[in-house]
Amino acid sequence: MPSREKLLEVIAIQTEVTRLGLDLGGVMNLVVQRTLSLVGADGGVVELAEGEDMVYRAAAGMGSGAVGLRLRRGASLSGLCVRDGRALRCDDALTDPRTDRAACERLGVRSMVVVPLRHGGETVGVLKALSARVAHFDERHVVLLDMLSEQVGAAMYFASRYAPHELFHKATHDGLTDLPNRSLFLDRVRSSLAQAVRDGKPLAVLMLDMDGLKPINDRFGHRTGDAALQEFSRRLSAGVRQSDTAARLGGDEFGVLLRPLAAEGGLEATLGRLAQQINGSFEFEGRLLRVAASVGAACFPEDGADAAQLIELADQRMYGHKRALQHAAA
Repeated sequence: MPSREKLLEVIAIQTEVTRLGLDLGGVMNLVVQRTLSLVGADGGVVELAEGEDMVYRAAAGMGSGAVGLRLRRGASLSGLCVRDGRALRCDDALTDPRTDRAACERLGVRSMVVVPLRHGGETVGVLKALSARVAHFDERHVVLLDMLSEQVGAAMYFASRYAPHELFHKATHDGLTDLPNRSLFLDRVRSSLAQAVRDGKPLAVLMLDMDGLKPINDRFGHRTGDAALQEFSRRLSAGVRQSDTAARLGGDEFGVLLRPLAAEGGLEATLGRLAQQINGSFEFEGRLLRVAASVGAACFPEDGADAAQLIELADQRMYGHKRALQHAAA
């Protein structure tokens, strides 16, 4: 039986979940963060069942870099949890035939607990606790997560009923700008890259940093900063094609997937058009404010065929661009 302190911790988390109401993204992010301390986990994940896949939609700790990761429902512990509708424990992910061993090796996972998130008989996803240690979890941890899952599952269920497709949209889009979020962006980069490898068509990943957001927040407040973010997002969306994906990855960080890479003028022409579309002034409550971006790019096939590698390279080039602009302005 879990200790009194741990039971009180579950109640505190349940109270926080209730306060968040229909803020699905907030609920999921809160739960994965609090899972770490609740059961002494190295990682916490919320996965949603989408078609034949289980998809990482919120993650903390050792799973935080894997948001957007897809596991086959028929070949993962999460999928089995959804199918059977009951909590499952794995003591060694590298020898347990129920797990996706390749994914566990990539993340460094050795043991885990997976509990279904359900309400009224409907399973809407799973909550997963991860550890880098073999046999870290015991039945007390399973009980704690199972208690927490009921409240989380109910919150997710009602969020999904709030409006058609609300569950998926809230989980995959940024609340302020309504652009795809980091999870959906990474998902699309991975799937588009896999297709590009098969058909040989080039693609590009852009990383953008919105310049000047902190001074706007510091001088005029976060309400004005939010307006600047929304204006930046509108301009970015208007500057890409329907086949591309523009996303807000968090804070003042944005990403663009160009799929396929336009043949006319190639990447340089696209970057030039984006700069013209984004950089400039706009008026908000009588103030003239400027938005601009530092941009870095990486391309398939010349820069590699690994999604994480392309994103990291584009990010490095973006910061190189930002430093060059700062040096030129000095």
